[in-house]
Amino acid sequence: MYDMTRIIMSGCNGAMGTTITKIVSEDAEAEIVAGIDIVDDGSKDYPVFSSIKDCDVEADAVIDFSTPKILDDLLAYCEEKKVPVVLCTTGYDEAQLAKIEEASKKTAVLKSANMSLGINTLMRLVQEAAKVLAAEGFDVEIVEKHHNQKLDAPSGTALALADAMNEAMDNTYSYKLDRSSERKKRDAKEIGIQAVRGGSIVGEHEVIFAGTDEVIEFKHTAYSKAIFGKGAVEAAKFLKGKPAGMYDMHDVIRAE
Repeated sequence: MYDMTRIIMSGCNGAMGTTITKIVSEDAEAEIVAGIDIVDDGSKDYPVFSSIKDCDVEADAVIDFSTPKILDDLLAYCEEKKVPVVLCTTGYDEAQLAKIEEASKKTAVLKSANMSLGINTLMRLVQEAAKVLAAEGFDVEIVEKHHNQKLDAPSGTALALADAMNEAMDNTYSYKLDRSSERKKRDAKEIGIQAVRGGSIVGEHEVIFAGTDEVIEFKHTAYSKAIFGKGAVEAAKFLKGKPAGMYDMHDVIRAE
């Protein structure tokens, strides 16, 4: 008998909400008991509320793939009900990030730059590699590729990879996003980050450690956004029953 995790899906009628609904329908350990979306298009087989304030369905966790605009109501609900929340929405400002940190004192909160289990495993791997290879004089470069509709560059995931490695190197490295603006030799204490935009590439991140006469490469390729949905569901199952605090996907991976 599986221990079922009851999930409220915030942003249930969006692309990721629809993807997660399908993933959960095939997961014997989870079920979506309610959805939150400004419009109910009638496509879901669970009740949909226009605001989380109106939701009266008991749940073990909330997954949010919506908009930063609803953060206040979302956190208020989770704090009051003591329901853990998986925050997959991006674009929070500094004030909102402070509210998230404050909310984690009252309920379990999981926030990650990327919900993919693969990407978060990659972060751990390159962090360990950086501890060894940077000390041996290897140069570090990141190349990230995404579809031609992506607005920001470099990607948040590329920056998170750089941050993970920089942390392993006592935060002594700077980031170089553009080499065309100056004509000079590469600095040994820098992480180069290059962005490619084209076609329908879902997401590709490559970390290159380039030494003398040898190169080591780590690469992750996303073929669909379903990997982010699967990671969010695993995070919700992990958070069930957890005490108040701030968690990330590394905690989920360690528990696997």
